[in-house]
Amino acid sequence: MQVDELLKPFPIKEFHPFPRALMGPGAHEMIGPEALKIGFRKTLVMTSGLRGTDIVHKIVESMKYHGLEVVVYDKVESNPKDYNTMDAVALYQENECDSFVSIGGGSSHDACKGARISVAHDGRNVNEFEGFNKSENPKNPPHIAVSTTAGTGSETSWAYVITDTTTDPDNPHKYVAFDDASVTTLAIDDPVLYYDCPTDYTAQCGFDVLAHASEPYVSRLNFQPSLGNALHAIKLTSEHLRQATWNGQDLAGREGMMYAQYIAAQAFNSGGLGIIHSISHAVSAFYDTHHGLNNAIALPRVWAFNMAANYERFADIAEAMGIDTHGMTKAQAADAALAAAIRLLRDVGIPEKFTDVTQDSYSKNRLGQGPTKYYENASKIVGDAKDVERITNHVLGDACTPGNARECTFETVSPVVDHCMNGDLDDLLT
Repeated sequence: MQVDELLKPFPIKEFHPFPRALMGPGAHEMIGPEALKIGFRKTLVMTSGLRGTDIVHKIVESMKYHGLEVVVYDKVESNPKDYNTMDAVALYQENECDSFVSIGGGSSHDACKGARISVAHDGRNVNEFEGFNKSENPKNPPHIAVSTTAGTGSETSWAYVITDTTTDPDNPHKYVAFDDASVTTLAIDDPVLYYDCPTDYTAQCGFDVLAHASEPYVSRLNFQPSLGNALHAIKLTSEHLRQATWNGQDLAGREGMMYAQYIAAQAFNSGGLGIIHSISHAVSAFYDTHHGLNNAIALPRVWAFNMAANYERFADIAEAMGIDTHGMTKAQAADAALAAAIRLLRDVGIPEKFTDVTQDSYSKNRLGQGPTKYYENASKIVGDAKDVERITNHVLGDACTPGNARECTFETVSPVVDHCMNGDLDDLLT
């Protein structure tokens, strides 16, 4: 695709719609009544299964109690694949459903958004809708998105991310589709549903939030209405991520991260992203690792890469992270923000570089359907020149790259990717 399309609207910027939302402890108990009010009769539930949590079973039984017919597709994989979406579309059509509910994190919501778009276009392959507002029919089935992680923001954004496995099996392509028709009908964010989220997932999703918030704050789109939400999401994450990670059933911590992830997504919804996400998409495509984990590893390197382009904004980030910047220059404050991000990453136990990540080292293998065939067959992270080259090329073609604070070329980005693979975080500290 032609990524420069993202920048064509400058200086005219677009504010994208948000769905209605129910937020707070107990919100998930409203799924059945709200579905009936919207007009649901026979619903396809899309989820990863959330093995061991009982969340899906309880929600499905509650929906049935309210008189809804329910069909379940529970095979959505992490970094959802095009075949997940198309299998769900076939199940939806076969059972003559009229609506969708997605339960989980970004993978479940994104796969569901793609399925709705496909259903509205007579089952056309979801990969045909990569890019910006590629759907032609704005009327698709209603969709309630129920989040069980504090990171995605997909329940309130106009974007969904799919892995295209069809074009080149040796070089799968993970892409972003931005489409106003994909915005959900209702978002439900209940911090109680986060209680069962494993420690490492909580930490990784939290860094997804920090990426969602910091990237629009320094983005070249410079979308002023996004800036307040972005900074406040950074503040909330700095205050609550440690608590949510290490005391998972602490309501204050979980609720703080719930609001952080929600407003961070609303910040990037119109404010744009950058190459934290571009690197993450590439690594997910090739190695099928978790999106939030990828963002966490990339974030300090990308902040260091971007800071010289806008020290003032990074100084603001430092203040939002609780740093007393009195007496510091803007550059010194930006350095302090970077140090605080590295401290947060270490405090919540996230691996510091991609070559530290192994296939059995985190809970991807213990949730949902467990290690899938795709995951088991994915390339192994080596971190050599070949890995750096193909990741960098994927980054330069990613839809998030044009919004990055600093312009990107192969020569400037490949050292950042190489540092993500092999570098020591202490090298970034001055």
